Amino acid sequence: MSHDADKLIRQLSLVAFLMAERRPITARDVKSNVEGYSEMSDEAFARRFYSDRAELLSLGVPLQSQRDEFTGEELYTLRSEQYFLPKLDLEDDELAALQTALYLLEGKFAYAEPLRLALQNLALGRPGFVETPTATAGRVEVLDPDYSPEMPGRLAKLEGAISKQRTVRFEYWSISRDEVSERTLNPYALLPDNGVWYVVGHDLDRDDIRTFRVSRIRGDIRFATRRERDFRIPADFDIERYRGRPPWQIGDPVGEARIEVRGDTAWWVQRAYGSTGRLEDGVFVTEYSSLPQLASWVLRQDGRAVPLEPEELRREVAVALRRVRETHEGPPPQPAREAPVRATDGPAERPAGPVAPERFAVLQALLAFLLAACGEENEAEIPAAELLERFPSIPAEELEEHLSLLNLVNFGGGCYTVYAELRGDVVHVDKELWGDTFRLAPRLTPLEARAIRLALEYVGPMIAADAHTPLERVRNKLEETFGQFELAQTPEPQVARAEEDLVSTLAQGMREHRLVEIEYQKEIDARPSTRLVEPYSLERQLPNWYVHTWDRTAGAERSFRLDRMRSARLTEERFEPREGFQPTRLRGARTARVLYRAEVARWAVERGARRLADGTALRELRVGSDEWLESEILALRGDAVLLEPAELRSRIAARAHALAKELGVERLRARA
Repeated sequence: MSHDADKLIRQLSLVAFLMAERRPITARDVKSNVEGYSEMSDEAFARRFYSDRAELLSLGVPLQSQRDEFTGEELYTLRSEQYFLPKLDLEDDELAALQTALYLLEGKFAYAEPLRLALQNLALGRPGFVETPTATAGRVEVLDPDYSPEMPGRLAKLEGAISKQRTVRFEYWSISRDEVSERTLNPYALLPDNGVWYVVGHDLDRDDIRTFRVSRIRGDIRFATRRERDFRIPADFDIERYRGRPPWQIGDPVGEARIEVRGDTAWWVQRAYGSTGRLEDGVFVTEYSSLPQLASWVLRQDGRAVPLEPEELRREVAVALRRVRETHEGPPPQPAREAPVRATDGPAERPAGPVAPERFAVLQALLAFLLAACGEENEAEIPAAELLERFPSIPAEELEEHLSLLNLVNFGGGCYTVYAELRGDVVHVDKELWGDTFRLAPRLTPLEARAIRLALEYVGPMIAADAHTPLERVRNKLEETFGQFELAQTPEPQVARAEEDLVSTLAQGMREHRLVEIEYQKEIDARPSTRLVEPYSLERQLPNWYVHTWDRTAGAERSFRLDRMRSARLTEERFEPREGFQPTRLRGARTARVLYRAEVARWAVERGARRLADGTALRELRVGSDEWLESEILALRGDAVLLEPAELRSRIAARAHALAKELGVERLRARA
């Protein structure tokens, strides 16, 4: 039997023995009675027992220890009421809505398998649990721009290093310096932020806390040592400090800016950036670490944001507008020929499987499922296909091995838990004497809890809409099941209540074919407009939600971004779905060609541009509106030149000239 199998039997048997004894036990009791320890030398036992205890604690198993005041020996206990999931008040539609989340995220969510296992445990013994997605879920699409075939494998390796607190080494492409170098990191946490995955930890080469974008890791992620643990995560580390920062606040703050927001823009700024600044009488006050990035944000607002202070910000905006105007007057430049693809332009790692639940957790859940299938009887038969469907992390060729491992789990003294045997296409289960001890679902592991939190982050408003329950209520119920283990390195799901309410209203309109009146503010408008729409589908393209509609006000197909939707009201009027109408966000879009200067080409290549021989980059963009393209070019501050459509070049040049006057910066020059 493999080393890994021996360890799993030891750990499961240790859990069984501790719960069966219902009294504090010593290490000597463990060595004498628990499968796998008795034949070890005292030195080997001490090493293995310490390692197994640490690993079980990291998996959320609530082992407790205290020192005997008379003998000085360490005493260990495991109370069954702390090991199993507490009774949940999740309604069937709330549980079904969580299953909908798995359906929506399947194939594009690195944590799908731990999420599936968590739902399996939550649903254990719930005959009313619905596994098919709701009708609304069929009209929702989730897109993760940062997802790639390599991403799940990288996240899995980093997850393992974080849970074991192991130092890792990897090659990393520093995009600002355009160089690849080896980095050595104590990883503290994984962070999804604005649709991008980051790993945060102590960079041993720089002796500082650093953030690394996971998609910029090149090659394999390797453990730096052979030790079982290399570091401990500092008690004062707070992952929330590293998330939700706008581009102009990445790094140490160097000053505070004041920006007037015109028209009805203040409500949107409050919703989108309220946590990163404050509004004072129509003025957005925000700290900054990068003036160029803050200038980009000002220019993207296309006149709805006026820089007031500092003067350096006003100059930055003025210089950027002058560059935009100059690069769009006259004929466009001729792009160079395409350059060969460089190693730094993409991952050099073979695609790997998704983040897999820990094998211990899989065996825990499988054992509970087999025993629950017996119910009050002593035996049961389960189709092997059903087991494999419920536990996809168990390969078909390894099902028999997993069953054999469970057959060896014992309570000491020859008392076993279960005997399960694969007979053709059926698994026959015999419940042993104390089998009922494991009939309940085990508490979620930290990895499973993280998977649920991430699902809430990705599609939480959809869960709430399908459950007909405020997301906060579902979340609170689930938080009660996460146990006593530490989740400080897992960010809290950030789902705005406004976003949740909008999704709920639009989903109801989709289900009941009712018109929805929305108040919407386009990026270029100072005031929102009222539209009457037929909602057809929702799209979650991280980090934004979109609704695809037939806009009766405009008499055309339209898509709307929910963070720019001020309100949505369900009307009593119903509509007949248009036959064959399947709206998408960029239907009817045209293609724009954009040339990026060498100084920013690397960032453009990362987003899909092609590198050219002179160091510049060329990208073909699908553009839904000329207004969006105009604000995008303005925000790039002259570092990007629109080549086509040709007729928009003079329009952008004229807009840059007019905007400088509107913002009162036309006479400013860069400091010498």
